[in-house]
Amino acid sequence: MFTGLVETTGEVAALEPAGAGVRLVVRAPEIAADVRIGDSIAVNGCCLTAVSQDAGTVGFDLLQETLDRTSLAAAKRGSVVNLERALSAHARLGGHFVQGHVDCASAILEFEEHGADRRLEIELPREFAQYVAFKGSIAIDGISLTVAEVNDASFAVWIIPHTFQVTNLGTRKAEDRVNLEFDMLAKYVERILAVKNR
Repeated sequence: MFTGLVETTGEVAALEPAGAGVRLVVRAPEIAADVRIGDSIAVNGCCLTAVSQDAGTVGFDLLQETLDRTSLAAAKRGSVVNLERALSAHARLGGHFVQGHVDCASAILEFEEHGADRRLEIELPREFAQYVAFKGSIAIDGISLTVAEVNDASFAVWIIPHTFQVTNLGTRKAEDRVNLEFDMLAKYVERILAVKNR
């Protein structure tokens, strides 16, 4: 479980074939020394298991399902990724409940400056539209954000300067794909109602 409050960013150091998948190695000196093999870490919002670790890097194995569903398939050496370690029981929950189970990767339609802030508009696939609500929570590349607009085929959020500076959003532009995780409470409500109405 995560909060969507990005701890730090890392840089992709290597992408290497590993069995049927890929070994992703991330240079992350701020957290690597404290990571243990088996720890869960959200990488661009995708919950991954640390399988290697040294003083400056952490390695993860990406299975085909992860490559098919997330934007990590497009990562390359030097890509900047958002990192968050799993929530500890005694920590403050400042964002919202984020599982690290990415629903889809979707394209940025617009990313524009408006004074000190930025408006980020993202394509909203029809099959997930019911999970997006005005003023609701959404995780974009693992960042907990509030939905400011809901349109027919897109939604928009506003990015404050702090979020822009401490996440990978400074490297993002129109047409880039970002990982989306929709609010899990909405999914449970949908499931409960579907079962009750059978």
